[in-house]
Amino acid sequence: MNIKSLFAAAVYGIMAITAGAQNNVAEEVAWVVGDTPIWKSEIEEQYNNMQYEKVAINGDPYCIIPEQMAIEKLYLHQADLDTVEVPDASVMAEVDARLNFYITQLGSKEKMEEYFRKSLPEMRAAMTDMVRNNYRVRQVQQSLTKNVKATPADVRKYFDRLPQDSIPFVPTQVEVQLLTLNPVIPRQEIEDVKARLRDYADRITRGESSFSTLAIMYSEDKGSSIRGGEIGFMGRGHLDPEYAAVAFNLNDPKKVSKIVESQYGYHIIQLIEKRGDRINTRHILLRPKVSDNDLIDAVNRLDSVRKDIVDNKKFTFEEAVPYLSQDKDTRNNRGMMVNQQSGTTKFEMSELPQEVAKTVSSMQPGDISKPFVMTDPKLNREVVAIVKLTSRTNGHKANMSDDYQTIKDMYENDQRNQILKNWLEKKIASTYVRIEPEWRNCDFQHKGWVKSGDSSAE
Repeated sequence: MNIKSLFAAAVYGIMAITAGAQNNVAEEVAWVVGDTPIWKSEIEEQYNNMQYEKVAINGDPYCIIPEQMAIEKLYLHQADLDTVEVPDASVMAEVDARLNFYITQLGSKEKMEEYFRKSLPEMRAAMTDMVRNNYRVRQVQQSLTKNVKATPADVRKYFDRLPQDSIPFVPTQVEVQLLTLNPVIPRQEIEDVKARLRDYADRITRGESSFSTLAIMYSEDKGSSIRGGEIGFMGRGHLDPEYAAVAFNLNDPKKVSKIVESQYGYHIIQLIEKRGDRINTRHILLRPKVSDNDLIDAVNRLDSVRKDIVDNKKFTFEEAVPYLSQDKDTRNNRGMMVNQQSGTTKFEMSELPQEVAKTVSSMQPGDISKPFVMTDPKLNREVVAIVKLTSRTNGHKANMSDDYQTIKDMYENDQRNQILKNWLEKKIASTYVRIEPEWRNCDFQHKGWVKSGDSSAE
């Protein structure tokens, strides 16, 4: 994973926000929007960090960066006029989630502070402002574009007017139905896992080992184990229900919870801190292992199911799913997988679990695969599956019959962009904007920044 690519936008956003705190009385103003200055140092700070993070800038950074900063100020001014408010809980939940993510990716709080060149409190303060502003800008944009709706006639006219080189290429897409079995885990394996967790809890209670040390050494949640099992502040809705029920009843940070069974495995939990309706805990997760024999048994069971569907015609794939499948996300939908990114049932091959993509790559619509072992991406455990390829649409230039939703989304995005462009240019025209002469020689994205007849123009 390329950490720098992942963090680029966040890095220069965080650092640019805190740049103002370092200004002095000799600070040079580059732009003024309304009654708010944009300091040269803010622009330089953001540009330096974009260079440090190797963020691509398509044009002159001394034109692009201050214009984007000015656009944000116009939206925030409108948010003030509209009294747009963002719940603190929503802001803090996103800030905590981002900080937890950065700590996970970089390995520790200290490494994160070194990478971002800011202490955790400084980062939290800067990120809180950034997230709150992002929320408020999005709410203004959503309010301005809320009435955008496309009729089939609108979409058809839009598509007919598209130049040939603007019609997107749609990669091969498939629709897939899934039926899974979770191999039976022997009772003794579960008891062994619980015994290990009880041993860890006893060692912590006796003071022989710290919870965080044991989490680093033994927890199978790799995302949190590197942080001593700490998962960061979470609301009840962001946690597994069984985990949340126990975690929110903890009151003593020195105590260790009873063993908790969740869909991910077995845990022991320790409270770190509560803040209102959010809680920070650390945990040790152990997962009972599936033996090779259990996997073979599950494969044989699904092989018999497949024969009853394909050869014996006893029932259909769709009829088998609600009775046999143990995949919670698909068993009530005839096994149909839903793409969480698009909200549709169509997947590009790269969007499918690796084992599913490999299996369906050589199948024809209507085919039902032989059983195969795959890793459930949510549970991170091995399951056995068969899949039915429902449809395949080969890569092609978008057309109305196969790709109506794609073209409709393009049309609606185009309409939203045009509304926001027109609104911004009206807002620019009605807002006091002063750009210092040395900052004006730009091909700006939006018209009207430099007013005609501006007495300071040269």
